[in-house]
Amino acid sequence: MAIDISSADISKFIIIGDRVLIKPKSAQERTTSGLFLPPGVQEKENIQAGYIIKTGPGYPIPAVSEIDEPWKDKGEEVRYVPLQAKTGDLAVFLQKNAYEIEFNKEKYFIVPHSAILLLIRDEGLFE
Repeated sequence: MAIDISSADISKFIIIGDRVLIKPKSAQERTTSGLFLPPGVQEKENIQAGYIIKTGPGYPIPAVSEIDEPWKDKGEEVRYVPLQAKTGDLAVFLQKNAYEIEFNKEKYFIVPHSAILLLIRDEGLFE
């Protein structure tokens, strides 16, 4: 089941924690031998591939409290361990861990970083 999101701009999406937003790669319509595939075959596969659109900040690190100066204002400054995935990477991920959303009649997946099996980074891909 997909969640339909409307009246928003994708640049306003904020990805939380260790998750990434992935736009799936266009499905193959034929096999290598030339047979046409029905539309639902790609959706039933356990492993999917797609391009990373946005990433979350990473895994949060617990705050360290220093008790030597209790009068100081200690603003809760959360720190994160960054993710390996970067915007523009091609990710191969487990479909069963992905959450499907629909935005502007296009399908996207929200995937936890732990469900990503492989990243392919091509620096010259978007130049």
